[in-house]
Amino acid sequence: MQTVLVLGLATLLEATRESQTVSVKMGTGPRGKGKILRLSLDPTALDQMNPITSAANMSLSPWTYRDSFVETRLPQRISHAQCLTSGCVSLQDGGEDYSLEAKPISYHALVLHRVSKRNPKKRKGKKQRRRYVFKLGLEVITVGCTCVRPTVIPQQ
Repeated sequence: MQTVLVLGLATLLEATRESQTVSVKMGTGPRGKGKILRLSLDPTALDQMNPITSAANMSLSPWTYRDSFVETRLPQRISHAQCLTSGCVSLQDGGEDYSLEAKPISYHALVLHRVSKRNPKKRKGKKQRRRYVFKLGLEVITVGCTCVRPTVIPQQ
């Protein structure tokens, strides 16, 4: 299951533009050894990752996107939705209806974090190559907004 999730995430990788391949270490065995997967990246998939803005404008709780960029995270750029209103757009007059609330919709997404790996063996006369390990992580992403009834707690 973890392998399938990493393979799905591989289409989002932007950090390996030169080679379009990346090696990912999966799990650790009893002696600290794990399987290393070599992922080939499809650069055409990155073009399909732009946020769709038409749904954001047609919604009763409209939103806009803001980008977060982390150089060591894969994907490096993630768009987060931000609600534009606290209420919802009224169907009658197009004004804001405060009897409903605009609430963000969150999604837990898997991301890879690139961590520098120390190379304990120093070879004489050879230039040290930088090595990285990719660690699987979870990030909460706001993908849109929706209208909900406000929570009312009756006082006694």
